[in-house]
Amino acid sequence: MKQTRALMGMTITVEIADTSATKIDIDKVFSYFENVENKFSVFKTTSEITLINNGKIKESQWSEDMKLVFTLAEKTKKETNGYFDIVASEGKYNPSGLVKGWAIHNASKLLLAQGFKNFYVEAGGDIQAHGKNEQGRYWSVGIKNPFNQEQIVKVLYLKDQGIATSGTYLRGQHIYDPHARNKPLTEIVSISVIGPNVYEADRFATAAFAMGEKGIRFIENLKGFEGYMINKDGLATETSGFKKYNIYDENV
Repeated sequence: MKQTRALMGMTITVEIADTSATKIDIDKVFSYFENVENKFSVFKTTSEITLINNGKIKESQWSEDMKLVFTLAEKTKKETNGYFDIVASEGKYNPSGLVKGWAIHNASKLLLAQGFKNFYVEAGGDIQAHGKNEQGRYWSVGIKNPFNQEQIVKVLYLKDQGIATSGTYLRGQHIYDPHARNKPLTEIVSISVIGPNVYEADRFATAAFAMGEKGIRFIENLKGFEGYMINKDGLATETSGFKKYNIYDENV
């Protein structure tokens, strides 16, 4: 069973390969994403994060989810030497560089809690995969050519892992280097990160993109992560263990 809906300013797809899946099961996942949007969308005037940014909600009134996301954001800031920061240039909070992966990961945990073993959840190109598809094969994921969206440059096979891509080729300069906030990021156009789950992949992909060309070295040094970077000239650099995801192997 597969459904795609527009939420959080992007398309979200949920596919469950287990035959016991029903529309109700998928509806629960989309209801969760609606809840996340109502709390964290910087584009909704009534969202919790907007009310916080406008001084309408005190910190003592924050929801538990909001407190957790701010804690995770501070943790990520420390782990990335300040290259991840949810304080935007105008001084307001924008946790979107972490929330998308966090929400996908949590949605996947909802499905696992319901007993499903074979599914994937995708939002805006970031994916959490579990088990296998209806053909009994590991889920395959394509990395697009940022200069030609119709072309897939890499096909990867995920085994209970997540992948996230950060870049400027779709949304323009929406990512910034916290150490040089007014300087456009032009060295690279995309970086895809595979991690133990999509939350981990997403937060480090955002930070790695802000680092420019040295971001791929940052991913190289992260245990349990692999990355694929494309620079402004169309040249790709991958981490040393990335190739294993190009090969379909039932024994890995």
